[in-house]
Amino acid sequence: MTQRFIKAVQEYNILSQEAIAAFLGIVTPQIIQKGAIFLRQGQTPKSYAYIDRGLFSYFHTFENGDIVIKKFFSENSFIASTSALLQEKPSLFTIKALEETHVLVYQNSDFRVLLQKFPEIAFFYINYLEKNWVVAKEPLEINLKYESATIRYVQFQQEYKNIENRLKKHQIASYLGITPTQLSRIRKSLKN
Repeated sequence: MTQRFIKAVQEYNILSQEAIAAFLGIVTPQIIQKGAIFLRQGQTPKSYAYIDRGLFSYFHTFENGDIVIKKFFSENSFIASTSALLQEKPSLFTIKALEETHVLVYQNSDFRVLLQKFPEIAFFYINYLEKNWVVAKEPLEINLKYESATIRYVQFQQEYKNIENRLKKHQIASYLGITPTQLSRIRKSLKN
């Protein structure tokens, strides 16, 4: 598990052996059971996690009970309520395990120490944030406001092709901002 973690980190920036040892020194393996909450909406987050095996949904629940899934996170992903961590504020999102999920967890406070001590870990973090929370986010914001539900579904299939079969229809519909019935109609029209 730790080898896959370091490989995932080094996709963003190469680390020295000293930085690798320090980073591995702050991670703790955990198993999150299916249906368990890693972070609850309204809770102030304290940690990040690397997903070695499993699947999370990242969602917001409105006062009326409606749920909007912002993103799914699967193997070789890093997950946190990043904005809330950076601001040290309660999260607007819940992170829930959709399967039994094996993670390496590291505390934000420990990670901040490593960012100061090891520039290559800081560059990993900058590169990760730029790719996943800046560059990848812009097209999604435009698509949600402009594209049809069918086009959004086709784009969903491209982005999540490896996990679509692991998701329930209502989860995909929530991500797309449509009803499960609408999703069934879209799937049927695409088959024809």
